[in-house]
Amino acid sequence: MDGFELFAIALGLSMDAFAVAVSKGLCLRKMRYKYAWMTGLFFGGFQALMPLIGYFLGVQFEDYLTSVDHWIIFGLLALIGINMILESRKEENAKCDTLKLKDMTVLSLATSIDALAVGITFAFLHANIYIGIAAIGVTTFVLSFAGVVIGNLFGSRFKSKAEIAGGIALILIGAKILLEHLGYLAP
Repeated sequence: MDGFELFAIALGLSMDAFAVAVSKGLCLRKMRYKYAWMTGLFFGGFQALMPLIGYFLGVQFEDYLTSVDHWIIFGLLALIGINMILESRKEENAKCDTLKLKDMTVLSLATSIDALAVGITFAFLHANIYIGIAAIGVTTFVLSFAGVVIGNLFGSRFKSKAEIAGGIALILIGAKILLEHLGYLAP
Protein backbone atom coordinates (compact mmCIF):
# COMPACT_ATOMS: atom_id res chain seq x y z
CA MET A 1 0.00 0.00 0.00
CA ASP A 2 1.54 3.29 -1.06
CA GLY A 3 1.26 6.67 0.64
CA PHE A 4 -1.46 7.92 -1.69
CA GLU A 5 -3.70 4.91 -1.00
CA LEU A 6 -3.13 5.25 2.73
CA PHE A 7 -4.00 8.95 2.63
CA ALA A 8 -7.10 8.22 0.53
CA ILE A 9 -8.24 5.62 3.07
CA ALA A 10 -7.57 8.02 5.95
CA LEU A 11 -9.48 10.74 4.14
CA GLY A 12 -12.38 8.42 3.34
CA LEU A 13 -12.63 7.18 6.92
CA SER A 14 -12.53 10.68 8.34
CA MET A 15 -15.52 11.89 6.32
CA ASP A 16 -18.09 10.56 8.81
CA ALA A 17 -16.29 12.33 11.64
CA PHE A 18 -15.98 15.47 9.49
CA ALA A 19 -19.73 15.44 8.79
CA VAL A 20 -20.58 15.06 12.49
CA ALA A 21 -18.05 17.78 13.36
CA VAL A 22 -19.74 20.12 10.86
CA SER A 23 -23.03 19.38 12.61
CA LYS A 24 -21.38 20.18 15.94
CA GLY A 25 -20.16 23.47 14.51
CA LEU A 26 -23.69 24.30 13.41
CA CYS A 27 -24.83 24.01 17.03
CA LEU A 28 -22.41 26.63 18.27
CA ARG A 29 -23.72 30.16 18.43
CA LYS A 30 -20.19 31.45 18.95
CA MET A 31 -17.06 29.62 17.83
CA ARG A 32 -15.22 28.04 20.76
CA TYR A 33 -11.95 26.48 19.72
CA LYS A 34 -11.88 24.19 22.75
CA TYR A 35 -14.91 22.42 21.19
CA ALA A 36 -13.00 21.99 17.95
CA TRP A 37 -9.95 20.63 19.82
CA MET A 38 -11.99 18.19 21.89
CA THR A 39 -13.98 17.01 18.86
CA GLY A 40 -10.75 16.45 16.94
CA LEU A 41 -9.16 14.58 19.85
CA PHE A 42 -12.17 12.31 20.41
CA PHE A 43 -12.77 11.50 16.75
CA GLY A 44 -9.07 11.25 15.84
CA GLY A 45 -8.33 9.09 18.87
CA PHE A 46 -11.14 6.64 18.19
CA GLN A 47 -10.33 6.54 14.47
CA ALA A 48 -6.73 5.59 15.36
CA LEU A 49 -7.69 3.02 18.01
CA MET A 50 -10.25 1.07 15.97
CA PRO A 51 -7.94 0.05 13.08
CA LEU A 52 -5.40 -1.13 15.64
CA ILE A 53 -8.03 -3.41 17.19
CA GLY A 54 -9.12 -4.57 13.73
CA TYR A 55 -5.53 -5.23 12.74
CA PHE A 56 -4.93 -7.54 15.67
CA LEU A 57 -8.19 -9.36 14.95
CA GLY A 58 -7.17 -9.74 11.30
CA VAL A 59 -3.75 -11.09 12.23
CA GLN A 60 -5.40 -13.75 14.41
CA PHE A 61 -7.54 -15.07 11.55
CA GLU A 62 -5.23 -14.39 8.58
CA ASP A 63 -4.20 -18.03 8.12
CA TYR A 64 -7.84 -19.05 7.70
CA LEU A 65 -8.73 -16.28 5.29
CA THR A 66 -5.67 -15.77 3.06
CA SER A 67 -7.24 -17.38 -0.02
CA VAL A 68 -10.18 -14.97 0.01
CA ASP A 69 -8.67 -11.91 1.70
CA HIS A 70 -8.89 -9.76 -1.45
CA TRP A 71 -12.64 -10.42 -1.62
CA ILE A 72 -13.00 -9.60 2.08
CA ILE A 73 -11.06 -6.35 1.64
CA PHE A 74 -13.16 -5.36 -1.35
CA GLY A 75 -16.40 -6.33 0.43
CA LEU A 76 -15.58 -4.45 3.61
CA LEU A 77 -14.46 -1.28 1.83
CA ALA A 78 -17.42 -1.42 -0.56
CA LEU A 79 -19.90 -1.91 2.30
CA ILE A 80 -18.37 0.93 4.27
CA GLY A 81 -18.41 3.17 1.20
CA ILE A 82 -22.02 2.32 0.30
CA ASN A 83 -23.07 2.87 3.90
CA MET A 84 -21.39 6.29 3.90
CA ILE A 85 -23.20 7.25 0.70
CA LEU A 86 -26.54 6.10 2.14
CA GLU A 87 -25.87 7.92 5.42
CA SER A 88 -25.28 11.14 3.50
CA ARG A 89 -28.95 11.08 2.49
CA LYS A 90 -30.25 10.94 6.07
CA GLU A 91 -31.15 13.95 8.13
CA GLU A 92 -28.96 14.00 11.22
CA ASN A 93 -29.46 15.91 14.42
CA ALA A 94 -26.19 16.19 16.29
CA LYS A 95 -26.46 16.85 19.98
CA CYS A 96 -25.33 20.35 20.81
CA ASP A 97 -23.91 19.39 24.22
CA THR A 98 -20.59 19.17 22.44
CA LEU A 99 -18.29 18.16 25.27
CA LYS A 100 -20.40 15.71 27.28
CA LEU A 101 -18.19 12.64 27.72
CA LYS A 102 -20.99 10.14 27.07
CA ASP A 103 -22.21 11.88 23.91
CA MET A 104 -18.70 12.34 22.49
CA THR A 105 -17.81 8.72 23.23
CA VAL A 106 -20.93 7.41 21.51
CA LEU A 107 -20.44 9.68 18.49
CA SER A 108 -16.74 8.80 18.28
CA LEU A 109 -17.48 5.09 18.44
CA ALA A 110 -20.26 5.37 15.86
CA THR A 111 -18.05 7.25 13.39
CA SER A 112 -15.11 4.87 13.83
CA ILE A 113 -16.71 1.43 13.46
CA ASP A 114 -15.75 1.38 9.79
CA ALA A 115 -12.12 1.94 10.81
CA LEU A 116 -12.23 -1.40 12.63
CA ALA A 117 -12.93 -3.13 9.32
CA VAL A 118 -10.14 -1.18 7.64
CA GLY A 119 -7.76 -2.39 10.34
CA ILE A 120 -8.66 -5.96 9.37
CA THR A 121 -7.81 -5.16 5.75
CA PHE A 122 -4.47 -3.68 6.87
CA ALA A 123 -3.65 -7.04 8.46
CA PHE A 124 -4.43 -8.90 5.23
CA LEU A 125 -2.34 -6.44 3.21
CA HIS A 126 0.55 -6.61 5.68
CA ALA A 127 0.44 -2.82 5.88
CA ASN A 128 2.44 -0.99 8.54
CA ILE A 129 -0.30 -0.54 11.14
CA TYR A 130 1.55 2.19 13.03
CA ILE A 131 1.87 4.41 9.97
CA GLY A 132 -1.74 3.58 9.12
CA ILE A 133 -3.18 4.52 12.49
CA ALA A 134 -1.06 7.67 12.62
CA ALA A 135 -2.32 8.74 9.18
CA ILE A 136 -5.93 7.96 10.05
CA GLY A 137 -5.78 9.58 13.50
CA VAL A 138 -4.05 12.76 12.35
CA THR A 139 -6.24 13.14 9.25
CA THR A 140 -9.39 12.65 11.30
CA PHE A 141 -8.20 15.07 13.98
CA VAL A 142 -7.44 17.79 11.43
CA LEU A 143 -10.70 17.31 9.50
CA SER A 144 -12.80 17.11 12.67
CA PHE A 145 -11.25 20.28 14.03
CA ALA A 146 -11.82 21.97 10.67
CA GLY A 147 -15.36 20.54 10.50
CA VAL A 148 -16.39 22.30 13.71
CA VAL A 149 -14.96 25.57 12.42
CA ILE A 150 -16.48 25.16 8.94
CA GLY A 151 -19.84 24.13 10.38
CA ASN A 152 -19.86 27.23 12.52
CA LEU A 153 -18.92 29.46 9.59
CA PHE A 154 -20.74 28.00 6.60
CA GLY A 155 -23.52 25.72 7.74
CA SER A 156 -24.44 22.26 6.48
CA ARG A 157 -23.83 22.77 2.76
CA PHE A 158 -20.84 20.40 2.54
CA LYS A 159 -21.85 17.64 4.99
CA SER A 160 -23.50 15.16 2.62
CA LYS A 161 -21.02 15.87 -0.19
CA ALA A 162 -18.12 14.97 2.12
CA GLU A 163 -19.74 11.65 3.08
CA ILE A 164 -20.46 10.80 -0.57
CA ALA A 165 -16.87 11.60 -1.59
CA GLY A 166 -15.48 9.49 1.26
CA GLY A 167 -17.75 6.57 0.35
CA ILE A 168 -16.76 6.66 -3.32
CA ALA A 169 -13.06 6.81 -2.39
CA LEU A 170 -13.32 3.69 -0.21
CA ILE A 171 -15.23 1.75 -2.89
CA LEU A 172 -12.64 2.67 -5.52
CA ILE A 173 -9.73 1.64 -3.28
CA GLY A 174 -11.43 -1.71 -2.58
CA ALA A 175 -12.02 -2.27 -6.30
CA LYS A 176 -8.40 -1.40 -7.08
CA ILE A 177 -7.11 -3.93 -4.52
CA LEU A 178 -9.42 -6.62 -5.91
CA LEU A 179 -8.45 -5.91 -9.53
CA GLU A 180 -4.74 -5.95 -8.64
CA HIS A 181 -5.10 -9.32 -6.94
CA LEU A 182 -7.04 -10.75 -9.87
CA GLY A 183 -4.31 -9.55 -12.25
CA TYR A 184 -6.29 -6.87 -14.10
CA LEU A 185 -4.12 -4.05 -12.72
CA ALA A 186 -0.41 -3.92 -11.98
CA PRO A 187 0.30 -3.43 -8.24
